[in-house]
Amino acid sequence: MTGPLLPLEPRPALPDRFAVLADVHGNSDALRAVLADLRQVLPASAALLVLGDHFSGPLDAAGTAELLLPLDCHALRGNHDRYLLEGPPAALGPSDRIAHAALDAAAFRWLAGLPEGLDFGDVQAWHATPRADDRYWTHVAGEDGQVQLRAPQEMAEEARGTTAPLLICAHTHLPGLWALPTGQLLLNPGSVGCPAYSDTALVPHVVAAGHPLASYALVARRAEGWQVCHRHVPYDSTAMAARARAAGREDWARAVTLGHL
Repeated sequence: MTGPLLPLEPRPALPDRFAVLADVHGNSDALRAVLADLRQVLPASAALLVLGDHFSGPLDAAGTAELLLPLDCHALRGNHDRYLLEGPPAALGPSDRIAHAALDAAAFRWLAGLPEGLDFGDVQAWHATPRADDRYWTHVAGEDGQVQLRAPQEMAEEARGTTAPLLICAHTHLPGLWALPTGQLLLNPGSVGCPAYSDTALVPHVVAAGHPLASYALVARRAEGWQVCHRHVPYDSTAMAARARAAGREDWARAVTLGHL
């Protein structure tokens, strides 16, 4: 893909161990479970990256904001965060409208202050790709409605202009780690709160992690290179499924309960 990179906000280098979260989508119970899990494996002072799409969904945007806003973390803005900021509510999709109505002014101020990309020197992070917050980097939607993994060279084309040995993205909700022909690693931590969804961008398609667990990643900088551990945390999704059904979103209820639609 051609075009300029999204603006990268420079930050000091990350410590040797840090956690990466993304795509909470208003699932406060999943986020609470992930935060409890990472506190068991990382010190309280460990760095935390949160890569966007924080609130959008028919679940618990307000409760998620209560958890996220006080966190000492490196957060950035995803495409659904941008939609919430751009509004107006009547023009938003149904999931964004529900979240928009639930959030207070403090949450909108927090979203408005988030960057589109983060640059820690040897780590660079975006919500989706280095050039767009709403494109898939690692996968492509096919005419059959399924998503397929892109070839390594295609992923490398999306990385053109990046400089860090470790690149991090989210957006697809599919966890993975890929070695690019450039020698860079590309990490997606998966989704904390929304393991499956349908979309109509480009072609109608369905994305599913295949399990309902809350996903995130632990990263360690070692002399031999980067060490990545994907973690999938169980939690009780009953309350979130009930909220989804109360909002008329059986698809979301199935997603958080089953991990597929």
